[in-house]
Amino acid sequence: MVDVDTGRFTVGVFQDVPWAQKGIEALRRAGLAAESLSIIAKESPDVALLIEQALGAPAERLETTATGPLLAKGPILAPLQGAGRDLSKLGLSGTMRRIGFQTHDGRIFETLTARGGVLVAIHSEPRAADALAVLHSYGGGNAAIGAWTGRV
Repeated sequence: MVDVDTGRFTVGVFQDVPWAQKGIEALRRAGLAAESLSIIAKESPDVALLIEQALGAPAERLETTATGPLLAKGPILAPLQGAGRDLSKLGLSGTMRRIGFQTHDGRIFETLTARGGVLVAIHSEPRAADALAVLHSYGGGNAAIGAWTGRV
């Protein structure tokens, strides 16, 4: 059985860094705190700058077989990493179920990220619907709220 994080993550994938930047700014204007935000994207100087500016600290570099090198930062990493370096081993498709998404959702997020998309996640259960509305309004593709809680 897989333990699932009981806090809700709302996730969307922006087509590129400029779109992600606009979406993150809108999330901040909506009152969502920087510490609730996570960003995962293919490694590039633009992504590194986005993460440092949006989250106030440098990104962690991860290597995955499905997407290659990623830069990531935020509260989504702990549940995706699991006991070991599971995100690096299993990719998004193998770990998104830990935060309430089905495996096929993880494959979609992984494919979009591999194509250069910027995954933005918000860890804020009371404001999940607000975060989802902002993601949709600013181009966050396949935006959804992780639904499963408890044990799977």
